[in-house]
Amino acid sequence: MALQPGDRFGRYELVSWLGRGGMAETWRARWTGDAGVTKAVLIKKVLPEFVADEAFVSMFINEARISATLSHGNIAQVLDFGRVEGQYYLAMELVDGQPLHHIMKRAVRTGLPRLPIPLATYVALEMCRGLHYAHARTDDKGNPLGIVHRDISPDNVLISYEGQVKIVDFGIAKARLVRNFQTEPGVVKGKYMFFSPEQARGLEVDARTDVWATGLVLYEMLCGQLPVTGTQAAVLMRMAHGEFPSPRAVFPELPEELDALVMKALSVDVSGRFDSANAFGDALAGFLYSYAPRFSAMNLAYLTRSLFREDVAQEGRELSVPASFLDELTLWRQPPPAPPSTPPRLAKEEGLSEDGAPKSLPQRTKRKVLPAVVVPEPRSKSSSSFLGFALVVMLAVGLGLGAYAFLRDENGKNVQDTLVVTRDTKADSKTERAPGDSPVASDAAVSPTPVSEMVRQARALLNHNENRGALVVTAQCLRTAPDDADCHVLSGIAYDRLHMRQAAIGHFRQFLAAAPMNHPMHATVATLVKRYDELRALGEQ
Repeated sequence: MALQPGDRFGRYELVSWLGRGGMAETWRARWTGDAGVTKAVLIKKVLPEFVADEAFVSMFINEARISATLSHGNIAQVLDFGRVEGQYYLAMELVDGQPLHHIMKRAVRTGLPRLPIPLATYVALEMCRGLHYAHARTDDKGNPLGIVHRDISPDNVLISYEGQVKIVDFGIAKARLVRNFQTEPGVVKGKYMFFSPEQARGLEVDARTDVWATGLVLYEMLCGQLPVTGTQAAVLMRMAHGEFPSPRAVFPELPEELDALVMKALSVDVSGRFDSANAFGDALAGFLYSYAPRFSAMNLAYLTRSLFREDVAQEGRELSVPASFLDELTLWRQPPPAPPSTPPRLAKEEGLSEDGAPKSLPQRTKRKVLPAVVVPEPRSKSSSSFLGFALVVMLAVGLGLGAYAFLRDENGKNVQDTLVVTRDTKADSKTERAPGDSPVASDAAVSPTPVSEMVRQARALLNHNENRGALVVTAQCLRTAPDDADCHVLSGIAYDRLHMRQAAIGHFRQFLAAAPMNHPMHATVATLVKRYDELRALGEQ
């Protein structure tokens, strides 16, 4: 008779059925000890029809033998192993969350085609930590156990609602401690889409095989797709020969540093890869905390909670997600605004010489930057390289002091005092007032308005290099006042700092269309846009 919720299974009470794989099923269960002590666990049990399948039972015991030796925060721990009425089972740590492949599918369905760069990087980094722990395990005498997972894929990575990353399913792992282990070389096991070249050929594998698979999982998270699809033969042949695009070829806004790390992990030549999962993890950590210095694992938790909010509610639970994160999630779902096809014609601007060149270019304040992402039209390799470099330098140098002065009032004035003059000049202002705003003289004091308060917040965030936070605020500002000049220029500054140059230029153009000539940033932005268009035209010749 089939098991039902509430049934006893050995020392456990089955609470709810979770799912079924090819040869096993999983249950949420409860262990009860003395004095009413309870613990929620996951029961993974062999299906009755496969109890006599020696190969599968051997694999199940293999998973128990290996997993029982592992105790790490990034690996789901095995707590118990045994048989009930002839059926083998594993009692495992219950990870309250979702498999990574469910998260990626749900994200796509809700308008997020790929995981945000910091979150994807963090997931891969945590995977590397767990894998390195397994790879480095030794026996009681200090001899390496030689554990290799061999089946790393989004199916076997769990993300908890608290932002934890857990690797599961060591069912086909290779290890010295496994009895009668006869599968290497010559026998291929695992999901072929994530096979390393040596694994596909049935050759000896080591920790670098898991590095390859982790790189491939990261590729899929960043790009929303695998590098190659098709029949098993076609996928294996192309991957084994390195015939696949880099992540940046699929997702041009990906920073070059991260693209290089992924491609190093996916080196067809084993010797060209990171020599350990730990080395790969260290490289990812170095990138992550330079790209997003204030990154928190709670962002991963919030993403998982927001994607599965209704599912959790059906269980009678509610998991909190801050409104600020939901605003940021909305921003992630929106593609960067494309620059207008025809730039607006500009009058002669302040700060330009007779030939249109800037009279002087201020120096940029020092800060650690990642390479810019420029997506020019197809052209020769040499001109493309020159144009990309020139645009980066032009934006970096040109924005520096102008943005610095705009964000930090050197006279200590209240932000509102500066903004009122630029918004209320009768002849030049092109912005529409938010409901409730009233015209005032340029030297009159005003009370803060919702838009001006958001501008103040965005400026403060940019002063602290909280660029993504500033984008969240300016997005709210532009929903309230779509033609507000200050919101557009602050968006442009934030996008520039995040190396999204086309989005920055798009906002700068909209700023010029809305801002009066005496706006503190008008001359600087006009110069930058003019030079940007000149360099684009030069590159197209």
